[in-house]
Amino acid sequence: MRKIVYSMSMSLDGFIEGPGRDISWNRVDEELHRYFNERIAELGGFLHGRVVHELMADFWPTADEDPANAGAMAEFAPIWRNMPKYVYSRTLEKVDWATAVFHDVVPEEVRALKEQPGGDLSVGGAGLAASFAALGLIDEYRVYVHPVLIGRGTPMFPTTDALTALRLAGTRTFGNGVVELRYERT
Repeated sequence: MRKIVYSMSMSLDGFIEGPGRDISWNRVDEELHRYFNERIAELGGFLHGRVVHELMADFWPTADEDPANAGAMAEFAPIWRNMPKYVYSRTLEKVDWATAVFHDVVPEEVRALKEQPGGDLSVGGAGLAASFAALGLIDEYRVYVHPVLIGRGTPMFPTTDALTALRLAGTRTFGNGVVELRYERT
């Protein structure tokens, strides 16, 4: 059965974006981007909220046509275009780029997606991931800790009273100081 993986970059102080959705502090260099491409190419689909989907759809469909986006960045564009996408939105009715729309996170529907053949599914966006986590639907967490403190912004994990036990499944350190922490639910 496929797993639901929450994969996200965060600052050392726990934020996924700064004020105004600022992510300029991310240290995604060629090595890290290639690693992301390899992991993402193995997936069976993206599970995104509307905001994340719209941000991705505004850039990636034609990113490889811009000469400024060379190397791993250009290589990601066709991966994104061809990957099945499932967008959770109460307002969107129709979207492009191999995308299906769900209006609510329904555990039975998510389990049905997990039972389909193919690679794991990546949930993206703090709000959607929080909904999945609250329903016990996330199987693995891949946290990419960037060596920077940004002080405030959107936290990776919302405040909750729930305890989720995790087991360390692996780590990796990149040349730019980013550390991958991979945890599985116990």
